[in-house]
Amino acid sequence: MTVFYAIIPSRMKSTRLPEKPLKDIAGRPMVVRVAERAKASGAADVVVATDHEDIVKACEANGVKVVLTSPDHPTGTDRLAETVTKLGLPDEAIVVNVQGDEPLIPTDVVREVAELLAAHPECEMATAGHPIDNIEEFLNPNVVKVVRDAQGNAITFSRAPIPWPRDAFRENKTQLPEGLFPLRHIGLYAYRVKFLKRYPQWEQAPIEKWESLEQLRALYYGVKIAVAILPGALPAGVDTQEDLDRVRKVFARGEA
Repeated sequence: MTVFYAIIPSRMKSTRLPEKPLKDIAGRPMVVRVAERAKASGAADVVVATDHEDIVKACEANGVKVVLTSPDHPTGTDRLAETVTKLGLPDEAIVVNVQGDEPLIPTDVVREVAELLAAHPECEMATAGHPIDNIEEFLNPNVVKVVRDAQGNAITFSRAPIPWPRDAFRENKTQLPEGLFPLRHIGLYAYRVKFLKRYPQWEQAPIEKWESLEQLRALYYGVKIAVAILPGALPAGVDTQEDLDRVRKVFARGEA
């Protein structure tokens, strides 16, 4: 069984849902609920990485390990880099980045990306995607797409619709052409610790800045990223009050 660690980056700032990590879900803060899911995935250890004292207090009050990090990190990956250094994890250890606003994330998917990375020593990252089956999602710039190579590694990620079916769209742009199987990227990552230590030392890549996708920095500097294909979408995370209400109902029904 693959040994891996789960780290949950958690920031207080959220324009659509203020103090999001501390929102109550069935008697516990959301960040604690995410930590519980991460622990259930089989992670050897689960740590919240945060820049806010209130999140530290909430984690400590609920028995969740937490590390206070700098407030100046530009990305969650940079925050993880500081965390693995403070934890003293070995370079070959595998860390899964579990987003702090996904209290319904399937535990088997967390484990799957860790196992994928362990099975591919030539890769320093692993992530996941699922098939897109409608034109609206394919054309939506808020939906990140990924294209894989013959070995199942990422060629690129983009908010643009890729691969672009040039000839088919000359005839009809109202539906996906037969045989096109675009993939939606899921923002769940596994990393080797040695990669996390190198990542903050690299300047932001031009394509990373344009697309606002931090994983493009890794590709720009030659890192291989293994991509698992999941059968379908994961439960939606929490970005708005409506999302929070939906998740609370799931917990209230005992379905989480």
